[in-house]
Amino acid sequence: MTDKLIVEKHGHTAVITMNNPPANTWTEESLSGLVTVVDELNQDKQIYALVLRSTSEKFFSAGADLNLFADGDRAMAREMASQFGRAFESLSKFRGVSIAAINGFAMGGGLEVALACDIRVAEEQAQMALPEATVGLLPCAGGTQNLTMLVGEGWAKRMILCGERIKAPQAKGIGLVEELVPQGQAYDKAMELAKAVEKQSPTAIAACKQLIQNNRTHHWDAGYRLERELFVDLFHTEDQKEGVNAFLDKRAPEWKNQ
Repeated sequence: MTDKLIVEKHGHTAVITMNNPPANTWTEESLSGLVTVVDELNQDKQIYALVLRSTSEKFFSAGADLNLFADGDRAMAREMASQFGRAFESLSKFRGVSIAAINGFAMGGGLEVALACDIRVAEEQAQMALPEATVGLLPCAGGTQNLTMLVGEGWAKRMILCGERIKAPQAKGIGLVEELVPQGQAYDKAMELAKAVEKQSPTAIAACKQLIQNNRTHHWDAGYRLERELFVDLFHTEDQKEGVNAFLDKRAPEWKNQ
């Protein structure tokens, strides 16, 4: 664990707060810490959702510390690329729903960690960019892939190839963020969404998320087949019986995540 990531649990929602002032840059310590945190949350049957937020009023996260790459050390570059990839892929594969509460600048790896989440809430003053090519680098933590999947090839090229920084209202317009809120309200809205997640069956959510992300690596036809298989698999769970019977009994379900 690391003091650069503060983890709290509120009911069925875990809150991870990035705590590396002034700009919440990512380090080997915080990247490996994120992997550990997500692994532990995956094992906690009481956690259904995850909210990622910042302690800074100005920055969500500025990404990598460029001092690491100043001397052109390829071994360092390879190691950091691996660390970033492992950490953000781990977040992307969190079995529950992950929500980024973007309250300020989300730059480079700071945007990539938000892209690794399932849902993004941005405050109206937030700004987002993948400016790596401006300094002779490229987004190596999923940015080129995840951004393209979200906003399409054209906007991905504008942001990455032209170094275009966009403000939150425009990010909402192109589908980069799913919710736009006034300043100071990203965390509250993210928690509101997390509470909505808590009403869903966690076993069903895990299966649905797997299916939604399936087309990243498989053809749609494989997804249709897997959809039917996972539907039947839910009938091995207690939550399936509980959910259907709670509806028929006109009561709120009591999920067991099993």
